[in-house]
Amino acid sequence: MNLPLCLLAASLAFAAAPLPAPSNDLKGTVLETIDAGTYTYLRLKTASGEKWAAVPQTKLKKGAKTSVVGSMNMVDFESPTLKRKFPRIAFGTLEDSGAPKAPVGDPHAGGMPPAMAAGMGHGERAPDTGPIKVDKATGPDGRTVAEVYAQKKALKGKEVVVRGKVVKMNANILDRNWAHLRDGSGKAKDGNDDITVMLKDTADVGQVVTVRGKVVLDKDLGGMYKFAVVLEDAVLVK
Repeated sequence: MNLPLCLLAASLAFAAAPLPAPSNDLKGTVLETIDAGTYTYLRLKTASGEKWAAVPQTKLKKGAKTSVVGSMNMVDFESPTLKRKFPRIAFGTLEDSGAPKAPVGDPHAGGMPPAMAAGMGHGERAPDTGPIKVDKATGPDGRTVAEVYAQKKALKGKEVVVRGKVVKMNANILDRNWAHLRDGSGKAKDGNDDITVMLKDTADVGQVVTVRGKVVLDKDLGGMYKFAVVLEDAVLVK
């Protein structure tokens, strides 16, 4: 039986859509808890061995039985707050927290921690608010947003200084502040007019800031957190 063209097109679009990392609920006994930011990190003893999970900050005692649901696995996740890297960690909610379980692949549903769900959308392009014109940062490390993209291979692993307008900001997502900067250089159709900055400081949408950060290519934090170019460990420059 032949599918109607509209259904076929929809099926192909769905198949091509990016999917988050495989998700599995965790059940186990609490071996250790660590509070950091808005999260509590849990080391759990499960039927398949010890596992790490992170949930909205909560109070659980060692030895407590618990279940983490609506989770999304993050691979090689590094927490700047804890100064620790987790080979694999599941971000979700506690089963008895009252939050409904989220279907796999739907990061905006209720089972995902609110901060996590907000962060998933941060990679989407911020709405265009009209022309932006910001002067390029001075000094030998100064680059426009478009120049960072154009020179990305040569700049890989090096620090640059970029001055731009904050067009989107998500604070305290996975222990990071995520800012999107534009300075008027580059073109939206080419994808080189907006750069993601993993900022240690905070800033407000609409604010013009100067940041210094390390150019990192093909950053993959697992799930839907994948970036061709990002400024990492960035700080505001006065």
